[in-house]
Amino acid sequence: MKTGIVGLPQVGKTSLFRILTKANLSQQASANPREAHVGVAKVPDDRLDRLAAQYNPKKLTHASVEYVDVGAIGQDALKESGYIGHLRNVDALAHVVRAFDDASIPHVGPVDPLRDIRNVEFDLMVSDLGQIEKRIERVEKDLKKMRSPELEREFDLLNRAKAQLESERPLREMEMTAEDKKRLRGFMFLSEKPILYVLNVNESAQLGTDLEAAVEKYKLSEVASRPNAGATAICGKVEAELAEMTDADAAEFLSSYGLTESGLVRLIRTTYALLGVISFFTIGEDECRAWTIPVNTRAVEAVGAIHSDLSKHFIRAETIRWDQLLEAGSEANARSKGILRLEGKEYIVQDGDVMHVRHSG
Repeated sequence: MKTGIVGLPQVGKTSLFRILTKANLSQQASANPREAHVGVAKVPDDRLDRLAAQYNPKKLTHASVEYVDVGAIGQDALKESGYIGHLRNVDALAHVVRAFDDASIPHVGPVDPLRDIRNVEFDLMVSDLGQIEKRIERVEKDLKKMRSPELEREFDLLNRAKAQLESERPLREMEMTAEDKKRLRGFMFLSEKPILYVLNVNESAQLGTDLEAAVEKYKLSEVASRPNAGATAICGKVEAELAEMTDADAAEFLSSYGLTESGLVRLIRTTYALLGVISFFTIGEDECRAWTIPVNTRAVEAVGAIHSDLSKHFIRAETIRWDQLLEAGSEANARSKGILRLEGKEYIVQDGDVMHVRHSG
């Protein structure tokens, strides 16, 4: 699952990408503003850490999110096939928005996060509208040659999408059935992708309070509450300093700002949720691991994340909530207490489930 980091120039986008993914981009690589950079960030998960502390495994593997830094966005960039190709291939967008004051870093007009959000959203919608209009022309020609129910359904859906965009509403807010979404999937429309607005705020003595209040302060509550959208805040300057510290120093540094965790931790968690995925765990002395699956996944499909053969030969899954297992102290204790459940193929795996798969392979 990929998340594209987008934003206007000089908002701290590439710096955020470097800190998130611990990427070391050379000056030469950074010279091309249209070049995409890909990196992976570990998803912090206290539940898995606590289970690992109990089992002391040889290996601990967290879930991860792939981030793509695609360069500054704008009408000109969205006309370039290479740039738009990178953007279409991500599953969600993290839009970094400037909310900091710094006279040494140029910005078009006064700092206004809501204005910048609307401008970038407009550019995404214009790009999608051009793509839709071309496809409608093609489908109209095909319908004149031969009418078919499938083409007619696509034609109707495209016209609905066109009307949505012309009313300046992104496609992620359009009501669609599962069939509609499947029909549009191949277009990879930009304004259909889930979006997370990331406010990059000033450093301050009361940073913890400022981060909590940032979304409301900059009037993002309404746009963040829309379908398939969210918002969070970070301080890029502080995150850059934290990235250079040991865990102990970082904890002390965060405490001095009234914080218990970094903004990046919340950002990664929010991204993970926005992608519509959850984690289930497998635990043992060899490895404690988080596995990523879409929300509402059946057990027989979920275990395929571990290995495809497990789906083919699935019999049952011994299942328990992570906190129940911690309280029981071990799977053996949980089994003796009768809180380790046997679930079949149709069971919908829940976030935080610990599973042990029984199979015939």
